[in-house]
Amino acid sequence: MLRRDGRENCELRKVNIHRRFLRQVPGSVLIEIGLTKVICTATLEDRVPTFLKGTNQGWIRGEYSMIPCSSPQRIPREQGRGISGRTHEIQRLIGRALRAIFDLNTLGERTIIIDCDVIQADGGTRCASITGGYVALVDLIAQLMKEGVIQEHSIKDYVAATSVGIIDGEYLLDLNYEEDSAASCDFNVVMTGSSEFIEIQGTAERNPFSMEELNSLIDLAKAGISKLINIQKEILGDI
Repeated sequence: MLRRDGRENCELRKVNIHRRFLRQVPGSVLIEIGLTKVICTATLEDRVPTFLKGTNQGWIRGEYSMIPCSSPQRIPREQGRGISGRTHEIQRLIGRALRAIFDLNTLGERTIIIDCDVIQADGGTRCASITGGYVALVDLIAQLMKEGVIQEHSIKDYVAATSVGIIDGEYLLDLNYEEDSAASCDFNVVMTGSSEFIEIQGTAERNPFSMEELNSLIDLAKAGISKLINIQKEILGDI
């Protein structure tokens, strides 16, 4: 299948990760995956959700938003109770993905907030948020250890995410918006550097998919995530 951007079916879009993107935040990243661009920041708060009070355990939660002109048609700002179900779902996904590779007992009763602001959307924004959010989290933890705020390195593994789908019988990695809209089924897959799954979100948009198709898509996602984690390793170096 000839993809509009000239990629092979098993090829990621071009990935750029710019660390320390914002001067005032040590954990800040601009991640670009194709035309999708997301600013990810990691900040620390000296409080935890009510259900964790008195446990001496920390928390990580995600915040996600798309700025009004991140897509061709203006997106109204979400405020207060006006936050959509899609936004809530993505925020919970970001939090779950990063908590899964983090030792929350090292934080004390503190919360790390991963803010993911989409400034340009062309598919895969939640996957970019997780992949970039991880790098921002690593940089924040390095700074907190340097300052003596925490004593142990809290991060147990790498984590990244990508999308896969089927279009006209072809298996495609890292779908852009046009491909995502045309796919007969599509998945978002989150995995660790140890090749363990954190989440698989899959939907048949038109026709049901078989177990064979599912396995092929998972294998394709696994290969793509391995490439993303290698990019994270190269960007982070020895941290």
